[in-house]
Amino acid sequence: MIFTETEREYLKTLALGRLATIGPAGAPQNHPVTYFVNDDGTIDIGGPALSRSQKYRNIQADPRASLVVDDTASEPVGPGGQRGRGIEIRGDVEVLLADVPLLDGFSNDVVRIHPRRVVAWNLDGPGANNRDV
Repeated sequence: MIFTETEREYLKTLALGRLATIGPAGAPQNHPVTYFVNDDGTIDIGGPALSRSQKYRNIQADPRASLVVDDTASEPVGPGGQRGRGIEIRGDVEVLLADVPLLDGFSNDVVRIHPRRVVAWNLDGPGANNRDV
């Protein structure tokens, strides 16, 4: 299992994450994205004209990426009254052509993250839960 039940539920409650890819000069590039968690633990990302985007070209050149989904809880969830919580998913990414777009207005192009490392904080209790998957 890639995600704990709490992590999976957390990911399902939010729709916006930030995808970091490696740009042509080797520097990270961060992009806001909509994501979908699949039953097998992979994560699909789409968008309008995705194949024409820099993030798509970055992934084709170097298929490593990181997706961060986080928010601020309404009540303290971490040590010292911290309200920040979230999850970072690092992995290898493949480009796919879906039969149908993930959402209306999206192209059929999809990037799929295959998680290799999960770093979660203040989701399954105070502190961090870091692991290779």
